[in-house]
Amino acid sequence: MEMESPRSPEAEIGHRVEDLWEVAEPQLSPSEKLNSCFEDIAVASFPRPLGSQVIEIPSNASLADTVEILSKNKILSAPIRNVDAPEDASWIDKYIGIVEFAGIAMWLLYQSEAAANGMAGSAVGSPVANLVSRLGSFTFRRTSSGRVETTTDPESDETASVGGSFFETLTSSEFYKNTKVGDISGSFRWAPFLALQTSDTFLTMLLLLSKYRMKSLPVVDIGGDKIENIITQSSVVHMLAECVGLPWFESWGTKKLSELGLPLMKPCKLVKVNEDQPVLKAFQLMREKGVGGLPVMDTSGTKAIGNISIRDVQYLLTAPNIYKDYRTITAKDFLTAVRQHLQEQHEASPLLGSVITCRRDDEVKDIILKLDSEKIHRIYVIDDKGNTEGVITLRDIISKLVHEPRHYFGDFFDGVVPLPPNSTV
Repeated sequence: MEMESPRSPEAEIGHRVEDLWEVAEPQLSPSEKLNSCFEDIAVASFPRPLGSQVIEIPSNASLADTVEILSKNKILSAPIRNVDAPEDASWIDKYIGIVEFAGIAMWLLYQSEAAANGMAGSAVGSPVANLVSRLGSFTFRRTSSGRVETTTDPESDETASVGGSFFETLTSSEFYKNTKVGDISGSFRWAPFLALQTSDTFLTMLLLLSKYRMKSLPVVDIGGDKIENIITQSSVVHMLAECVGLPWFESWGTKKLSELGLPLMKPCKLVKVNEDQPVLKAFQLMREKGVGGLPVMDTSGTKAIGNISIRDVQYLLTAPNIYKDYRTITAKDFLTAVRQHLQEQHEASPLLGSVITCRRDDEVKDIILKLDSEKIHRIYVIDDKGNTEGVITLRDIISKLVHEPRHYFGDFFDGVVPLPPNSTV
């Protein structure tokens, strides 16, 4: 009997895993078998996105252009291409970093701090060198998990309470329109350009996207001059969603969240913001706690009424006029204004829907299917009373699929994390 052909390129990967699963050494545990399967598949076979176009930001693009490119293409980050590099330069000389909405949010927070301290005019209009000296330098440190992060002095709620007109003033300023993204690598978070080679394995890729907290991974050919693919957490979860029904996936995916130790975070550690707090407080918390999103809680502090993610900073910059009448933009005001804006523009967005939730006794595959179909990066765990008690992210899901063998990476990270000139490690 002829077998049904795979549903998609992602499903083809699932079938390859299935073939490897069936011939894996019988003495291996299920976890070890999955590791073995993913170690035998090269990332060169990971499906490219529709259109097969890798979005790049030229280093001479302005902040305004950068935000527009990221927003238009609905992506969280993009590689920065050095426009001064020779045409025949290799990828290692052609790309100087990754710009992310997280970094732009950090830059925005510093501008709001300057405004709150009475320096709005000078901060927005001054040269980059003066801006960097006034904002101070970042300290880059590597955590025990291998993650590179920045530390700065925390801002106060007063800093986060700038009025709605601030954003309109900021985005119409010459500084925002003319400052080049390649010129400010020392004044906001500059993500490392850590590239995978096409010969690297799925196991390496999955570990980097989970344990090592990379949001996206460029894929390059050795000696090549361009990025062949960019693999994201979302694309991996989509791949897993396409594998539902395959025996190897069902053996793992039918486990309950609680069986896999999810959610990872205790309820008391959940990073959240109350609906009446300034919306910039949400972005501050995301930066300080290293999270990509958080729930907006009702006045009781127990139930989530919405979700704000790091990519939503775009709505402060691309549609600043929708806040101009707000003296202070609260998290609830932000959600209301953005939802109205999206409806008027007939744009689809997870912000238009209700908070997506699950329970601890739900199966992992059901969570994967929800995350994939809703195109979201996190789902909130509720108890029997509907109270929010945890969160599960794309990274959490991937982290439960594989584990890192002892001494697996060796010197993999040596020399691959370019840091801004004014940083320390």
